[in-house]
Amino acid sequence: MNEYLKNLDKIEFVVTLACTGRCRHCQNGDPPECSAHIDAHAAQKAIREICEEYRIKTVMTFGGEPLLYPGTVCAIHRTATELDIARRQVITNGFFSNDKDKIEKTARELAESGVNEMLLSVDAFHQETIPLEPVMYFADRAVFHGIPVRLSPAWLVSREDGNPYNVKTREVISKFDPQKITVCPGNVVFPGGNALKYLREYFDENVTPSSPYYEDPRDVRTLSFEPDGGVLDGNAYKTDIMEIIRTYRPMPE
Repeated sequence: MNEYLKNLDKIEFVVTLACTGRCRHCQNGDPPECSAHIDAHAAQKAIREICEEYRIKTVMTFGGEPLLYPGTVCAIHRTATELDIARRQVITNGFFSNDKDKIEKTARELAESGVNEMLLSVDAFHQETIPLEPVMYFADRAVFHGIPVRLSPAWLVSREDGNPYNVKTREVISKFDPQKITVCPGNVVFPGGNALKYLREYFDENVTPSSPYYEDPRDVRTLSFEPDGGVLDGNAYKTDIMEIIRTYRPMPE
């Protein structure tokens, strides 16, 4: 076992960088018009091989908007379910279609695949470009089919700050009150990507914050697969994932 991955217990897939939103706080920047997406069979193969050597506790799918490719998301979580991985999470903005039949079908198939935690990104930023009605309908159908759903808003400056974006976020969240959906703490917007471009006045230029997404390269606990197969310093589409893990070495500081 590679000493730098001895604590590995999570696998996550950036299903695609394509997105239905154009959020001014997005860490990825403006989404591409066309984007690659994770190969479902390669993802399933990687999960199975990793689980032969590691006790994986969580599999997560996100993006971009992962539910632009619901079949891929379901395939990944179906494999995680078959392997008894405890947490099977999806992060989504909830807007991938206006078609109620498609929304219903996707919610049902996600439940059947074994998704047992859904974080729904709703806040002032997402709702600038994403209509709330189909998101609320998707949340309703997901709950109906037995998926635990939590709202996961992005806060600007802090959760307590009274800036106009946070005021709007609280208003958006309140729309879900009749559905009795839990609101989790969410996250505070990090000054990167679009946030630095559009929200610079809210950040202290004299403070260098630590990224909430930082992964210690000498103690890798999460394997993150990019849509093009990139993971660690290799590519799972070209090299067996266990070979990538075996040969991984962090860059010298």
